[in-house]
Amino acid sequence: MATLPVYRWRLAPDGYATYRQLRALGLRPGGQDVAAQLERPRRRRGPLVAYLYLIDQAKPVRPMTPARWAALAKANTARRICPECRRDAGYVIPPALGMCGVCAAPEEQRAA
Repeated sequence: MATLPVYRWRLAPDGYATYRQLRALGLRPGGQDVAAQLERPRRRRGPLVAYLYLIDQAKPVRPMTPARWAALAKANTARRICPECRRDAGYVIPPALGMCGVCAAPEEQRAA
């Protein structure tokens, strides 16, 4: 197995990009393997690592189809429905809470 070239933070040569940088350019890795990695040193822990891809081998992002838009809208709607009262909360329910604010603190709502 070949080892990846490792570059220090902000010292990678041109032609490489992280996943987020590719997305900002309207590209995706397109099945290519990681070409290099970037390391940012930290004081008391191991370094932060970012994987780099070759820009010239990246492919354009696939366009959103009407079916994908519909599936995304349905998933986002499901995240807004409270499992306790089955009402639309008007916002995405936090996973840590697991229910809308009214169901999570009913006694506080009655006092107000």
